[in-house]
Amino acid sequence: MIRDAKIEDAQDICGIYNHYIKNTPTTFETERVSEDIMVERIVNISENFFWIVYEKDGRILGYAYASSFKSRSAYNNSVECSIYIRADEKGKGIGSTLLSQLINRCRERGFHTIIGTITLPNEGSIALHEKFGFKKAAHFKEVGYKFNTWIDVGSWQLLL
Repeated sequence: MIRDAKIEDAQDICGIYNHYIKNTPTTFETERVSEDIMVERIVNISENFFWIVYEKDGRILGYAYASSFKSRSAYNNSVECSIYIRADEKGKGIGSTLLSQLINRCRERGFHTIIGTITLPNEGSIALHEKFGFKKAAHFKEVGYKFNTWIDVGSWQLLL
């Protein structure tokens, strides 16, 4: 089931996200996120955008959100999307379900473009975004440093 995130979901969302912080370069955060910080993020993003969760049998298996792409007003019709799936639930279609729902909500709200920022390499995330028509728009070399290595980032764009 896909539904809007609630502040009560913060603990489960932290569990998913903190795995990526600790074990992967997928996010450039390096310190685990507390439940209080996650509650603040959910509330702030949900005020103007979308934060959704994929729930099955009372467990959150993944989440996605659309947030501000940039803070300048001319960017108001563009959003950035983020998707995270429980590590032990990847490859089961959860990401596709979440991204499809996120795209539909963005269309309904009248947004013009969605940007997916992907840490490279990340074939799974690239395939997911391209499945929905996202096209590579940028490649930034060595913009992040985590786990004692320089990391590239790419941007994929979907015009709605």
